[in-house]
Amino acid sequence: MKPTILEGDRVYVNKLAYDLKVPFTTWHVAQWSNPERGDIVVFYSPYDEKRLVKRVIGLPGDTIELRNDHLILNGQTVEYGSFESGVVGDLSSKERSTMVFATEQLPGRDHAVATWPGVPARRDFGPMTVPPGQYFMMGDNRDNSFDSRYYGCVDRKRIVGRATMAVLSFDREHYWLPRWHRFFTAL
Repeated sequence: MKPTILEGDRVYVNKLAYDLKVPFTTWHVAQWSNPERGDIVVFYSPYDEKRLVKRVIGLPGDTIELRNDHLILNGQTVEYGSFESGVVGDLSSKERSTMVFATEQLPGRDHAVATWPGVPARRDFGPMTVPPGQYFMMGDNRDNSFDSRYYGCVDRKRIVGRATMAVLSFDREHYWLPRWHRFFTAL
């Protein structure tokens, strides 16, 4: 999820954002909301049951396509703008020099994305229509993300909650020193 979430970030997940579940299960007791496009959610992977953190890109009924790392949503090309360089300072010098950063302008929500032109990646995908009751997830680090392009859409019942903030952040490259400026920052 670089550059939005970095290694060493401890993320707050609101498990009551969408529904109430029986503790330690995915059994739903009550539901009051659904994920929205652009939300960062935690869910159980349909591939191997590991918990993952990804961004909701496609809602039920949406048509998703990726052409040369450019997202096409319901036939409309998503716009990309310039990137605020503040977060890039927390990345290694290798990442800063080899990755390309932009601001993806999803309908209603802008967010940072990164591509890594030097590595083999799945830069083309689809088109595919998101089935009812499922969501299409993608990581913000598009060329280094195992996401719905590989394992398919994620069923609604697999979603644990919405990640809303980096509560703590520790820099593993520098002896796990705190990155104070990232404490309690919105994602």
